[in-house]
This record gives sequence, structure tokens and C-alpha cells, in this order.
Amino acid sequence: MKTSRTVFDQRSTLSGRVRVIEDGVERRLMVAGDTLSVYPLNGTWSRLTREYWWHAVAAAPLPARPSALFVGLGGGTSLHVLRAHRSPRSLTVIERDSVILRAARDWFGLDGVPGVEYLTGEAEVVARWLKAARRRFDFVFEDATYAEPLDRSLPLLRTLVPLISRRGVLVINRHRRGDAHRLAATLRPHFAAVRLRRVRREAENVLIVCAKLAAGA
Repeated sequence: MKTSRTVFDQRSTLSGRVRVIEDGVERRLMVAGDTLSVYPLNGTWSRLTREYWWHAVAAAPLPARPSALFVGLGGGTSLHVLRAHRSPRSLTVIERDSVILRAARDWFGLDGVPGVEYLTGEAEVVARWLKAARRRFDFVFEDATYAEPLDRSLPLLRTLVPLISRRGVLVINRHRRGDAHRLAATLRPHFAAVRLRRVRREAENVLIVCAKLAAGA
């Protein structure tokens, strides 16, 4: 029988209560009662093959050394999975909550990952800055507006489209009871291929995988 303990507990004005809980096998980042990230203490990421963090990377047709942008870090599970699959040439993170970022760096192994560019602020504002700087990424994973309604998430996603390289991939994590089909339909004019992927029947995640910018996008 596993015994868990809380190793980090802090209240954030942006996100509510932020906790890190570990049970000897893994750590979990809990924010306002929801699990945002998992970190295996033995370093074996293959245990997560059924989870959306893994599928977000596995579903994306990526080059061998992609440049990557993570919008909404959590504990950085998908960042670790990408490193396990590929040898990314650059890693950039947008995370608005400094409390979550501190927990991720202190408890989820990110301080041991060299060369990560951390950008703190509202995602849409930071994305506009990246666009003005003419930055482009082969892999963009948006995990910040998971349960937000379409009218609140779409402005950010439209801001992310110009950040994707010509043959790049945008992957979006959405709640299965939300508007994934409507969101996919809105993004289809911008990409050569847009498809939805249900992680598994009992999970609440649907991934929208948008590949290859359409001509004129």
C-alpha cells in the first residue's frame, strides 16, 4: 500500500493551491485539486505511455532535432517525454504562474535540463512577443486552456499559428466534453492536416494535432 506525502504546498494568487505529492514511485503536481503533471522517481518515462503527455509527443510527426515551445508548463512532463523521444535543439516554455514554475524546477527535474528558455507571463502576450521576434518552432504544445470555452482559448491559439515552422506541428490538449471538434474546424484553414485523437476511452483528454501550415497561412 503506497503512502504519499506532500513535499511542496503553496497558494498561488493565479492558480489557487499548488502542491507536490510523492508516494515513493512518482511525484504529482496538484493545482486546485487537479493533476497537472507526473514525474517518475526512477526516471522511467515509459510508464506514462497511456497518458496524454506521452501521446502529445508520439502523435506529432517531428524532425529528429525539433525546436519546441510548451504553452502551459505544469511540471514539465511533456518536455521530459519529448527529450526521451528526440534530441530537441531548443526548448522554450511559457508559464504564467511563478509558483507552478518554481515547483516544476525544484521538484520535477527541470533544473537538470540545460538550456531551457523560461518565459513568464500571460501566454497570449508572450506569444505576440515571440511573433514580433520572428521566432518559429517545429513543435508547439498548448496545454494552458484545456477546459476554457472556445471564445477564451481561440485568441491564444490564433496567436500561436504564426509561431509554427512551415513543416511544424501544433498539438492542443482539450477536455473531451468541450469543443474540440469546433476548435479543430476553426483551425483547419491554417493547416494541411488537422485530426483529433482521443487518448483513451476512460480519459478526459482529446488531442488536436495540426500539421504543416497551409499555403498562405
